[in-house]
Amino acid sequence: MKAVVNGKIVTDREILIGYNLLFRDSKIVGISEDLPLGVETIDVDGLYISAGFIDIHIHGSNGFDVMDATPKALDEISKSILKTGTTSFLATTMTMSKGEIDKALSNIQNYKEKKGARVLGVHLEGPFINPIKKGAQNEKYIQEPNFNLIEPYMDIVKMVTVAPEVKGAKEFIGYLQKYYPKVLLSIGHSNATYNQTKESFRWGLSHATHLFNAMNPLHHRETGVVGAVLENDNLSCDIIADLIHIHPSLFKILDRLKRDNLLLITDAMRAGCLSNGTSEIGGQKVIVKDGEARLEDGTLAGSVLKMNEALKNFHKYTNIPLPKLIAMVTSIPAKKLGLEIGELKEGYPADFVIFNIDFEIDRVYIAGDSFALNL
Repeated sequence: MKAVVNGKIVTDREILIGYNLLFRDSKIVGISEDLPLGVETIDVDGLYISAGFIDIHIHGSNGFDVMDATPKALDEISKSILKTGTTSFLATTMTMSKGEIDKALSNIQNYKEKKGARVLGVHLEGPFINPIKKGAQNEKYIQEPNFNLIEPYMDIVKMVTVAPEVKGAKEFIGYLQKYYPKVLLSIGHSNATYNQTKESFRWGLSHATHLFNAMNPLHHRETGVVGAVLENDNLSCDIIADLIHIHPSLFKILDRLKRDNLLLITDAMRAGCLSNGTSEIGGQKVIVKDGEARLEDGTLAGSVLKMNEALKNFHKYTNIPLPKLIAMVTSIPAKKLGLEIGELKEGYPADFVIFNIDFEIDRVYIAGDSFALNL
């Protein structure tokens, strides 16, 4: 058995000082004030310890993209995001051709390596979206919702973003809700009205993808997607807290309205964890400059946000308690996906991250193994 000692343990309810995190092999044993005899100690010198961060929306990092459809791409993404504190993620696809989507999904389905952060499954972002709100998705490949496209991969599909106002969406959402109730169904890249959005919640949508972005804006006479999402206490949503996609003045508002239903994501693309320059997303050229990733026409193209930076940004503009903040990237996304991860609880995987007061990552453990961050 091993014990992480001399740290501040962050649970989803409190910060524990003077306690030790115990783990054996790949599992958490518990949190205790006492140290068992013969236990191997890991002294973290006063740093914070929390469950590993979970990113439910990330396309790529370190020059690689999920749509590259190679084991190497998933290896490199998984390794590079460790330095951001992310220990597990949903490999997120793009709106591309059926053949390219097939290759990407098949690659994830067959991926067996464990070079870094865990690949929890797939977030299918597109191609079942509204061209009016396509964002950086390629309009050429947008199509009506079609279950046949994803049926062979339902063992790995954990989340689907769909525009409920497009033709065939109601039947598609209803089918998934009935036969695959554990799949997180999310509204996004949508131009739905307030009434259409509310109706889609009755079909089975229970989440909103990067709220405010790639959807109609909140208007006092037609509140649209945003109004319907903010009104519904039970509906969760995620945001890109890079200070670019949405104004930080919204952080406090969202915290008050969504409470335990707010998640942070990165929506990071190929240029994540890299410096300024030219990159690519979904076959389209992307220019990265000063923390912004944009298509040549100026459209935001995902982000180059790191998860620990998202936490730092949100904390700076809200100063919410650390346990509540960390829950936004640990226990809350885990519960939305129905997975027993994201908490320092007995029997859960020993996935945890050690960081300082500035959210700089010191080290990361996955299944009890320490990973180097200088990759």
